[in-house]
Amino acid sequence: MTREEYFSQTRICFLDDVASVASYVRTYEQAEVRKVLEIADAVVKQSFLFNLRWDMERTSEPVVFPSVIHWLYQPGDDSEWVFAFNRMRFWICLGQAYALTHDETYAQTFAHQLCDWVKRVKRTDPACQKAWRSIEAGLRMEYWTKAMQYFRDSPSITGEVIDTFLASVAEHARFLMSVWDSYHLMSNWGVLENHGLLLASLALPSDEQSRSFTKEALRRLSLEIQMQVYDDGFQWEQSPMYHNEVAHDYLDVVLLAKRLHLVLDAVIKEKTHLMCLASLALQKPDGSEPCMGDSDRIDQRDIITKGACLFEDGLLKAGGYAHLDFDSVWDLGSQAIQTYDRLPSVKCGRSLTVLQESRNAVIRTDAYYLRFHCGTLGAGHGHSDKLHFDLFANDEDVLVDAGRYTYVPKAERYEFKDSTAHNTTTVDHRNFTVCKDSWECLKLSGPLLFDAVQKGPYCALQGSHQGYLDVGVLPKRTIITLSDDLILICDAFLAHEKHSYQSYLHFNDRGKVKLTEEGVFYRSLDNEVQVLVTSSEGVTQFLKNTRLSRQYNQLVDNKTLVSEVESDAFASLFTLISLNAPKAMIPATLSKCRVLSNFKKTRFSDSFLEAVHIQKAEQVFTVVIAHQEWASPTDTFNADGCTGFGSVVVFDRAKGEVEIGTRLFC
Repeated sequence: MTREEYFSQTRICFLDDVASVASYVRTYEQAEVRKVLEIADAVVKQSFLFNLRWDMERTSEPVVFPSVIHWLYQPGDDSEWVFAFNRMRFWICLGQAYALTHDETYAQTFAHQLCDWVKRVKRTDPACQKAWRSIEAGLRMEYWTKAMQYFRDSPSITGEVIDTFLASVAEHARFLMSVWDSYHLMSNWGVLENHGLLLASLALPSDEQSRSFTKEALRRLSLEIQMQVYDDGFQWEQSPMYHNEVAHDYLDVVLLAKRLHLVLDAVIKEKTHLMCLASLALQKPDGSEPCMGDSDRIDQRDIITKGACLFEDGLLKAGGYAHLDFDSVWDLGSQAIQTYDRLPSVKCGRSLTVLQESRNAVIRTDAYYLRFHCGTLGAGHGHSDKLHFDLFANDEDVLVDAGRYTYVPKAERYEFKDSTAHNTTTVDHRNFTVCKDSWECLKLSGPLLFDAVQKGPYCALQGSHQGYLDVGVLPKRTIITLSDDLILICDAFLAHEKHSYQSYLHFNDRGKVKLTEEGVFYRSLDNEVQVLVTSSEGVTQFLKNTRLSRQYNQLVDNKTLVSEVESDAFASLFTLISLNAPKAMIPATLSKCRVLSNFKKTRFSDSFLEAVHIQKAEQVFTVVIAHQEWASPTDTFNADGCTGFGSVVVFDRAKGEVEIGTRLFC
């Protein structure tokens, strides 16, 4: 088939006007243009480095092939390099470089490498198994079919190249048709594979077989989005990076269905929109996704931007880019540029956003972002992070998730998956989720008691889990945001025997952390943070040298505060986080208060009711937290002169509140 014949009938239709898109990015996305040209030039020289925004396993050292490319070469102990290499995302860069420059060298390189790979990497050859994992086959079909569209006018794309391309695309489609089962129905692999099957079917000449591929791909994708995506929009594997990969694929499906008038189940459109909204809910103020589970720190606003454009959603636009970004415009095309610019941006006024089914909650104020998780593990990509929270304030991370670093089953994999790598708690220094290997667990810990509420100026989050039932301990965390600069965390441990209890706070590496008698202080160019911890049992604290991984294969050193108490039974830890601007520290204080029964005139045991007194300049609060049901027969509490009822109650003493208070949880 000639190039002209192929491009007259292919149904791959992401680009509408190559020249207009190329002109747009040359004008408005110059940094991205330079980066793509740099990658394309390296690929011409057979030098390969994976450092694009959505490269799932990034590398920092290029691998160069002086003569023949060894497609199955593995430079270290991590097979992810082979997997990434055989996805060929870099061919899209070659195509974009050709569209920008019309330099035939890029087209010649694409044609040569494509034909070379097809000739030498055979699906039936056991030695090529790593290159022919089904997920790689699916991803290749996106990258190959998108890359080919950029070379529409290139004489280097001869009839022989087209025939080689189509023969391999057909082989990929047949292979992807054969691998679907219950695992792929539930895993992100299934979505990435069947998205690839859909694009392969549309790249092939339209006939009975290719149309059957299209129909089956859409059927599977409909089932997968219903199975994998919670009704709150979050993909069940509890990893924002893989959630966004799945969202990216479904955005392609919605776009192509619209342009080609494909029959699409309404659930795909509905849940794809919800996925974008879930990404927006979890997005940090700097536009990045949280390093939750197996996720890197990635600016995800291209996903939000594309969703805003496709669904004409001003709420999404408020979390996306002001104008179409480099990645989005190549897929959406030149006509979408003005469409997006005309879309009004709608700011969300909510402080608390709750993803109820996945059990994630985010609190946003003008001063900070706080994310709390108390949901399911999320299978292999999930980490031992129940009760974990992130804190972002004044344009930077303050308390962080340690990230993922590697998938290789070695010490570093478990270092970053374990409970101690998260801002959560442990009992007797034991992980509440125990890994068997990189992907499977020997011991799980079901989430319990997730709740979230906003009342007046306050938000409260709560959760527990089953991770220590085997030793008779029920951990419970309550987080209360009192103001734009005060956050209180109560960790309670219900038990009947002696145990030790630990709390971990992982600080960003960009500031200095110091432990003093007045508390722990984190100081950076953007923040001065004071952390105070108290307990009836007496607290032992120390700073631990730990590591942080914002990107796959990258490590930096950071500090973690470990607070520990021992008790013969019940114990609790109260942690106050006080935020301040640089060089504007206002000291805060945190102290325990007695809690009395107004009816019985006796003092409540700490295992039933506790209260703390908080003061920072003119701000004064009394906070009462119940750990068990306590009002029998008919009772109210008295905490530092404050009378009320409920399991979490806040009194604003600066406003003279001493009765009733604000009851956050009953």
